[in-house]
Amino acid sequence: MTAEAETGGDADAPYWEGLRNGRLMLQKCEACGHWQWPAVFRCSDCGTWSPPWREIAPKGTLFSWTRTWQAFPGLEPLGLPFISVLVALDEADGHRLMGTLAGDDAGIAIGKPVKGEIIERTLGGQTMPTVVWRL
Repeated sequence: MTAEAETGGDADAPYWEGLRNGRLMLQKCEACGHWQWPAVFRCSDCGTWSPPWREIAPKGTLFSWTRTWQAFPGLEPLGLPFISVLVALDEADGHRLMGTLAGDDAGIAIGKPVKGEIIERTLGGQTMPTVVWRL
């Protein structure tokens, strides 16, 4: 067992640290090549401890999307309506990452290519790095 797992550390801490440094990081097991998301302490395919983190380009294909018209507490900075997206990542065997769509949504459709941008956003009084996607 790794020290991080023994102490109950956050499995996704390298993801957030990467975003804070302007990099999109995901785990890829060196033993079997399986991409991991959400983050884990052990590879879900082969059981290897501590799959390493790899930087990938924030690019992919729109897998799913929804437009939200309902105001939710803490999400006021997003404005209404806003579009939530699920993106199949090009460099991670199609593993999916959620985010919001920024910019023009004309022509939005499943299967469209998207590119991510890492920004800081304050929601619910908490500032955090996040990925926004553009068509």
